[in-house]
Amino acid sequence: MKKIAVVMVLALLGFIGDIWAEAKTETKAEVAKKADEMKFKFGSSLRLRHEYWKNWRDEDSDQHDDRNFFRIKSSVWGQLDVNPDLLFYMKLTNEFKAYTMFEGASSGTPDKSASKKGYHFDINEIVFDNLYTDIKNFVGLPIDWRLGRQDFLGTYGEGFLIMDGTPQDGSRTFYFNAAKASWRVNDKNTLDFIYINDPRDDEFLPAINRLELTKISNPNDDKVPQNLNTTDEQAYVLYLKNKNIKDLGLEGYYIFKKEAEEGGTGMQSKETRLSTLGSYAKYDLNPWTLRGQFAGQFGEYGEKGRLGYGGYGFVDRVFKDVRWSPKASAGYIYLSGDDLTTARNEAWDPLFSRWPWMSELYILSMAGDSNVGILGYWTNLSMWRTEFSFKPTGKTKVTLWYNYLKSNHVAPGNTICSGTGRDRGHLPQFRVDYAWTKNVSMYFLAEYLLPGDFYVSSDEAWFLRSEMQLKF
Repeated sequence: MKKIAVVMVLALLGFIGDIWAEAKTETKAEVAKKADEMKFKFGSSLRLRHEYWKNWRDEDSDQHDDRNFFRIKSSVWGQLDVNPDLLFYMKLTNEFKAYTMFEGASSGTPDKSASKKGYHFDINEIVFDNLYTDIKNFVGLPIDWRLGRQDFLGTYGEGFLIMDGTPQDGSRTFYFNAAKASWRVNDKNTLDFIYINDPRDDEFLPAINRLELTKISNPNDDKVPQNLNTTDEQAYVLYLKNKNIKDLGLEGYYIFKKEAEEGGTGMQSKETRLSTLGSYAKYDLNPWTLRGQFAGQFGEYGEKGRLGYGGYGFVDRVFKDVRWSPKASAGYIYLSGDDLTTARNEAWDPLFSRWPWMSELYILSMAGDSNVGILGYWTNLSMWRTEFSFKPTGKTKVTLWYNYLKSNHVAPGNTICSGTGRDRGHLPQFRVDYAWTKNVSMYFLAEYLLPGDFYVSSDEAWFLRSEMQLKF
């Protein structure tokens, strides 16, 4: 891998040298023409959220872990197109929270119990959300580079394994510190080579105002820097996209990921070296769509061997000629769990997919599993899932889900998990979206969990969110 990195650096230096040599021989007219090609654009966005969490971690009303708060996220961005083959992009983001109720303590958030007022609207960290360079048609070849801090939102296989590089900060950022080379093999095939380096704390582009937030500089300050990951993480990805067959999209991939032991907890408490092989397919049979994914994992988890597998399959049906344009979907999700009776670890590792692709509520609840212990670590889960949506107006969309969840193996008992049951429970969800204008949108989301015998307590859990998004 080090040799590959050296070759990549030498190639980039050669490319920069070519640009420099070309620039020295350019005429004034050519320089003026290139200046006319340069374009700069910028924008900003503001996201306003209100959230209410009830029994989100333990499904027990007696434990008092409810939360009620506001989240305000703002971003500004700028993009410079030097020419059709070269651009620079930068985005700055801040998200801060104001609590009206915070029951229970947390190592990363101040305890703001009902008896303690003075909830903050202080500016939190201002972070480099994105900072990258695009180089297209590298040295005249059908290869495009993207170097730097970048997002992979919705880019690879519906986000099943590659989506969020900073899961510990929630939805504040999703970025990866990465170098990506995309080879356009032909008009039907592309092959991506990706190197990812995502440390637990931001070491490459630290927060602009981080020094003001550390307890070292001010022991009485109740704000601490935001962790981005549970441990330091690195990965190498080989990803192929194929469209040789009409209406059929195929993707295949190999991902090697390293997770450090230092600072780890739960399912990331030991050093992990893991290989993942898998594929994704989507077949458009209008008005039907078949889509699915399957992957296998093998490697090491501390001194144990690791072997897991996961995937899903769904059938979608659209009714274009029916009033309100309804759409229905049904499918099944399976993520292997650790069998405590064996010497190896069979738990599915979600890699870079610790985001709420199944549920905003259950991504929180699963962290309470006795052998998981990490926010968003999807594992040991079987889910039957149905979805139905319709559009009563041109600007309104209503979506309903119903999910039945089980664990594949019994988890060790603790104050949250029963240690005997496998029925995780029933999870209905409701969401209504409204697009006021192309730059102003809003939605309301409600999720309700009726827990099964997997849990010690059977008190229902709630997640409620209201959001308004503005783009400028």
